[in-house]
Amino acid sequence: MSLDKEIKLRYRFYKVSEKSIPLLLENFAELKEKLDSDYKVKILDNHVWLSIGMLKREKHSPQLHIEFEEMEDGKTAVNGLFGPDPVLWTMFMFLHFIVGGTFIIFSLICYSKWRLNQNFNFDLTIMLSMIVCWVALYLFARLNRKKGIHQMHELEEIINKII
Repeated sequence: MSLDKEIKLRYRFYKVSEKSIPLLLENFAELKEKLDSDYKVKILDNHVWLSIGMLKREKHSPQLHIEFEEMEDGKTAVNGLFGPDPVLWTMFMFLHFIVGGTFIIFSLICYSKWRLNQNFNFDLTIMLSMIVCWVALYLFARLNRKKGIHQMHELEEIINKII
């Protein structure tokens, strides 16, 4: 898996398992009891969330969401999605909405001042600073993802043992 070279911030994967969904869920339930302190496992229907435990968790620690789907030939399709901690993801989305909203508001003000032949340098400065903030948020997200790649590999090893 080339996690280091992926452009996407949230890495997805697809695998096929010979095991049935109930057997996979049972294996994850056993794993939940074994790895209680190092990893956190949540199971709901055909979904499993696997994350780093509180003792090893960092702000950049990933979370893995796995969904099981039964295939026609009796095998199980395993869809996985690595992502950041939901609290961190919510904060990033909130900051993106603030930056985007500020950019739109100041672009409207800038356009109005331009049409009225007034000075709009301050508004352009704010718009450019919002672009810089957006790029900084993106780079910070990439840096956090890069720091969490070794933990992504840990989670993937656990999944490969079970699947």
